[in-house]
Amino acid sequence: MSNLKPLFALISFAAALGAQNPALKPGLYAVFRTSQGTITAKLYEKDTPIAVRNFVALAEGSKAWKDPKTGAMVKRPLYDNITFHRVLPGQMIQSGDPTATGSHACGITIRDEFLPGLRFERAGKLAVANTGNPDSGGCQFFITTEAVPEWTGRYTIFGEVVDGLEAANKISHAPVRGDRPVDPAKLIGVTIERIGAGPKK
Repeated sequence: MSNLKPLFALISFAAALGAQNPALKPGLYAVFRTSQGTITAKLYEKDTPIAVRNFVALAEGSKAWKDPKTGAMVKRPLYDNITFHRVLPGQMIQSGDPTATGSHACGITIRDEFLPGLRFERAGKLAVANTGNPDSGGCQFFITTEAVPEWTGRYTIFGEVVDGLEAANKISHAPVRGDRPVDPAKLIGVTIERIGAGPKK
């Protein structure tokens, strides 16, 4: 088996992702590397393109966001080495704030994208966090770990977990004070990968 290691090292991440889970269909995926395991979500690039483009650009560092230390708009991957700063036990986990307070205004807001067919009818929905006001989402996101139908029409759903929901569940059951984890799980980074060809234009 040791002779196979150099071969595997040459395989692209996208190919490796497909090999690890051959059930993955062609599409655009976000791979969340966390301290509790890896979570893979398929992104709804056709249904909610604004949210997907925003998330991908922030993950890859191609879109500027406000650095909380300097106040300057910077272009670097936002989701590297931050935490899941907010947890509703057994219900959802939230990340995307480099200050881990949940209150950082990242300098970006995007339009809501509510579609009738996108509902919080089961666990594993990836959505844009917001302030409760229209079009107030930006950098923060959350992943549900149970059905929360009452949230439908309140948050833009832009993807769904297809592998690794157990890692999200583990994060969601950690001890909390209110909605703040006592020892927050880390989001090490987010990798964007495509399996197969891109969508036809």
